[in-house]
Amino acid sequence: MKPDPIVDEVRKTREAHAAVFNYDLLAICRDLRKKETQSGHPVVSRPPRLRLKPTGS
Repeated sequence: MKPDPIVDEVRKTREAHAAVFNYDLLAICRDLRKKETQSGHPVVSRPPRLRLKPTGS
């Protein structure tokens, strides 16, 4: 597959951000939510999808 410079840059940025928080997923998510609320852009929140059980047919 041909290398994609945009994908490479996104991965590099994500790796650097995760390293700042010592790869602690809870801390990373907390930081991203904080940035999201401080951005001033509207945040869309949707209700969880209802998962139906298989009918077993």
